Amino acid sequence: MKRIVVSLSLIALLNVASTAPSATRTVASATPTSSVKTAASGKSFGHLAVYDLLNLGQSGLQKEVFEYALRGWQKMGASRPILSIVDLSQPSTKKRFYVVDLLNKKLLFNTYVAHGQHSGDLMASRFSNINASFQSSLGFYQTLNTYMGKHGLSLQLKGLEKGFNDQVYNRNIVLHGADYACEDFIKKTGRLGRSQGCPAVPYADSKNIIQAVKGGTCLFVYAPNQDYLKQSAYLSNPYTSL
Repeated sequence: MKRIVVSLSLIALLNVASTAPSATRTVASATPTSSVKTAASGKSFGHLAVYDLLNLGQSGLQKEVFEYALRGWQKMGASRPILSIVDLSQPSTKKRFYVVDLLNKKLLFNTYVAHGQHSGDLMASRFSNINASFQSSLGFYQTLNTYMGKHGLSLQLKGLEKGFNDQVYNRNIVLHGADYACEDFIKKTGRLGRSQGCPAVPYADSKNIIQAVKGGTCLFVYAPNQDYLKQSAYLSNPYTSL
């Protein structure tokens, strides 16, 4: 009886050993390399190289701003590798709105975006988290759901940074299209039109932009504001593998 038990045990062990390697190979081959790069903990590997690959510097986006955006995207753990940046260090006459597909390494959109009426004229220099301030709010946002409003298809936003933009949902700050966010308006006035605090983009691009970024992606509204840069929880303790 003892010999039979030992023999059966050996057979079982041999069966496990023979099947384990092939199962491991199957799992590995079924996982694309690109998926691994955007996997657990929201960390990215090599995404900073996208900045040079897409020549984002030539379009006016500073590398430091892109690094900030990546850092927040990592910590946010967004459900999709789509990163949107509103760069308010640039005047409104520049195409300062960027939508980057980090996975496929593509610049999906680069267009105009308006800032709040009370944030400034050509340049945005004042920011607020207060209702009816008509000012833009800095920081990292999560995109939510779409709806049809007075501006047509619009996108709800959730501010993720307490004290800086966590009131935007209650303020009805959304991403929408606007007829004052276009080159014709710039030609007439020397600057882009202004919103009540919403990041408003050209009507011609708004629907496609909203469809591309809706549903939990990361939006970063940046300005070289020292209070924000020093206090943002999303910009502290950066990962080393951007």
